[in-house]
Amino acid sequence: MTAKDRFLCADAARTRGDSIVGTAPHGTVWVLIEYRGGWPANGFDGLDLEPRTKALVFSAARAVRARILLVRRHGRHTPEETRRWGVLRYEKSGDHRQQWGTWSRDEDLAQIVGALGAPGQPGHPPVVLVCAHGRHDTCCAVRGRPVGRALSDRWPELVWECTHVGGDRFAANVVVAPDGVYYGNLDAASSVEAVEQHLADRIHAGHLRGYTDLYPPQQAAVTALLRHFGPAGRHAYAVAETTRDGAGWRIRVIRHPPGPAAFDVVVRSYRTTPYQLTCRGPAMSPAVVHEVVSIRTAERPRPLG
Repeated sequence: MTAKDRFLCADAARTRGDSIVGTAPHGTVWVLIEYRGGWPANGFDGLDLEPRTKALVFSAARAVRARILLVRRHGRHTPEETRRWGVLRYEKSGDHRQQWGTWSRDEDLAQIVGALGAPGQPGHPPVVLVCAHGRHDTCCAVRGRPVGRALSDRWPELVWECTHVGGDRFAANVVVAPDGVYYGNLDAASSVEAVEQHLADRIHAGHLRGYTDLYPPQQAAVTALLRHFGPAGRHAYAVAETTRDGAGWRIRVIRHPPGPAAFDVVVRSYRTTPYQLTCRGPAMSPAVVHEVVSIRTAERPRPLG
């Protein structure tokens, strides 16, 4: 097979016009481990680490449903003894928290267990993660590395390349943590614009996959409001209530002033016909699409609960 004939999932997704809306995986805690060596296809799970320490970290992360990502700086080699780890937490108040440390021996990673059980500290700048996990999916490397280079040139202290974050077909994927915001279908230029706007607390709908503290239909509702009313801050919208509405969902979203205070958004979710979703996964699978049917100004806002 020639390079021209090779299947690339991101190219196929763009040809089909796959929707990125509501595709951010749910989660509010991230564990980052700097690892300069080759990344196994399954990331942290595949590392040859001291078994007891690895098991402790994995168990502690699973207990709080944290995602473990291996990270590295783009094109920059750091001494082994200065490798870093971090635990990042999303807070609904916007007072996001982080805790960082360093490691030189495998056993040092046991510090992560304590950090997962502690609240962490507010006030850190956000971390910008670019999926560049080529051994997991070809498109993550082909599309992710140019984005990693462009963002690292602009914000060298904020940006890390990382292992698989989900949604290979939407490469290049960027995650801002602990803000919990996923962006997809990026290239070098659009990624710089998206991150620049994000850091100014202006989130645009164009490349937004979703917010990780929300479930997919809720993500679709908020994205629709951002598209309708224009960019807004990360905490400008809050989901107050989600109920079944026939074959879909009715989602009440509260918006901070100015403007109408509350909206009822109806979202229809359905499965597509099966197709190949990743470069390395030849099995055919359907994707779930979350489509906004209507947006209506609510008569009276309901209290957040």
